[in-house]
Amino acid sequence: MNCVNLDPVVEKIIRVLQAHKLARPGEYCRFLWDSPEKNRKLGNNEYGCADAVNIRYSLGLPGAEPEEREETIRTLQAFQNPGNGLFQERDHHPYHTTAHCIAALEILDAAPLHPVRALAQYETPEGILALLESLDWRGNPWGQSHRGAGVFASLLILHRGGLAWQDAYFDWLARHCDPQRGLSLAGSFGEKPLCHHLNGWFHYLFNHLAARRPFPHAEALIDSCIDLYRQNGLGEPPQVVFAQECSFREIDWIFAVHRASCQTPHRHGECMELLRDCAGRFVSYLASVDETRDEGMNDLHSLFGAVCALAELQLALPGELRSSVPLRNVLDRRPFI
Repeated sequence: MNCVNLDPVVEKIIRVLQAHKLARPGEYCRFLWDSPEKNRKLGNNEYGCADAVNIRYSLGLPGAEPEEREETIRTLQAFQNPGNGLFQERDHHPYHTTAHCIAALEILDAAPLHPVRALAQYETPEGILALLESLDWRGNPWGQSHRGAGVFASLLILHRGGLAWQDAYFDWLARHCDPQRGLSLAGSFGEKPLCHHLNGWFHYLFNHLAARRPFPHAEALIDSCIDLYRQNGLGEPPQVVFAQECSFREIDWIFAVHRASCQTPHRHGECMELLRDCAGRFVSYLASVDETRDEGMNDLHSLFGAVCALAELQLALPGELRSSVPLRNVLDRRPFI
């Protein structure tokens, strides 16, 4: 792949971001238009506001005026339930929404107004291990990772877990991680496609990054990622084609391959070859898609996933994906997307 100028794609993303901005400072919608089933929450939205903060940071956009910044903080904080401390939105588990909003507030050097009381039960080693052991690793590894990783990320950002607590979490994941695949739990495969296990395991990987911990079985993880890419196992055709949509599937695979390859030289050349191939396909898609009609760009949360993937590709392929303002992956600042 020759050097690519990402500025036109970045400009498109900024246009979409601006289209989601509402009249009141700090407020953003997640969706510009409803679904045929009329089941989307339109207007000011937890994910719209949090994703706008994340996208602005990722693109290196100039900081908002002080008044707008304070309104953004107040808008995000107002979504919190003062009783249990959780943030809730109907499309995601409350632990995912809570982690996502807390992580967005961290970007603004802010925090929730109220204690996150619902997560207090997980602040001990015994509590966090009980959560991991309760998850459905076989039947729903992707969806359940929002809980197993979201709770840890929230408490880590809020400085509510010490080293013993962190050690218990990562030691459990390392002991149970499948050594042959380098992802998910041994004995959990067969019911869901392998890509679902990778999409879930990604959430635990960014917690490893945040806590500066090594990935369990990094070489086996690379093997799995290479096989999934070469066997077209990362999407679910015909509806979902990998690197041809705005989603989180791309960052899940790109992050796993790139960050694992930073920890081991195993098959490094092949990793770079596939990352380069993925970048070519993904950037071409983003450049060509009609932003006024695409469902992925209608959903600011899906667009944020695409922005994360673009930022990670630029980091993984120095000098090959250029932009006037270097992109940043929010995961290098704090966990959770």
